[in-house]
Amino acid sequence: MLHRKQNCAPHFAEIEVDFEPAADGFVFEAARGLAVRYEPAEDLPRFFAAAAAGIQEQLGLAEHGIVTATRVVLRYARADPFGSHELAFKIAGYLAARRALERAGVSRP
Repeated sequence: MLHRKQNCAPHFAEIEVDFEPAADGFVFEAARGLAVRYEPAEDLPRFFAAAAAGIQEQLGLAEHGIVTATRVVLRYARADPFGSHELAFKIAGYLAARRALERAGVSRP
């Protein structure tokens, strides 16, 4: 008898964001006219909120009440019906913020 483990769909989320200084707090918004081909479309706001949570988690020390004052604008997003979900977008946001910090010369653990 041969048993093969079936592969699960991978996590998939692709985003492009701009980081800008903000006067206070953390602001995340989708650019005007942002269109994402994905069904069901009602999932997209949850995906975007998850990306924002990942970015905010990476930029601040929420456990200490510290948040980097940043405005983040979502310029592009792509989702896949088989691999996209909130966790995938949270990870994408986390990685986007981490890359931005690296480019700014800031290291995080």
